[in-house]
Amino acid sequence: MLKKLCPQYQANSILELNSDLLKKSGIKGVIFDLDNTLVEWKKDTLTPEVIHFISQLKEEGFKLCILSNALEHRVEVVAQTLNIPYVSRAVKPRKSPFRKALEIMGTKPAETAIVGDQLFTDILGGNRMKLYTIWTPPLSSTEFLSTRAVRKIERLVIKGFQKKGFLK
Repeated sequence: MLKKLCPQYQANSILELNSDLLKKSGIKGVIFDLDNTLVEWKKDTLTPEVIHFISQLKEEGFKLCILSNALEHRVEVVAQTLNIPYVSRAVKPRKSPFRKALEIMGTKPAETAIVGDQLFTDILGGNRMKLYTIWTPPLSSTEFLSTRAVRKIERLVIKGFQKKGFLK
């Protein structure tokens, strides 16, 4: 089970992602989590840097999609700002929303990355679907009450991965 929680790559933020490395890994599509990955929890305002970064990825030919457990109205606002498709109310780590995102982008699991801040939703779901999993620390410590409880366990798992050299 712990192996399914381990990301294949770690970045300090989405802005650290290297499109050349993604291409060399055969990645053609990128699924982004919303809360605490693209925007702070419960917010729908993107930074100019994130907007520019997403635009660059699109210009380079990457297919993009937002996959979020959040309600549609917030996800839709961010998706419209970025002009990319989305799947809301995803109930990650279930496989069906990941399949829907792959279908929307027209990519296969082996050529798709998932970028997210939660091991138990984004990374677990991505690994179950055999996607290239990229973990980023949360943008903010403000989050849903149940997420805060899960974060305590997540921190222990991350420390274990770091001790074994799987994460920095």
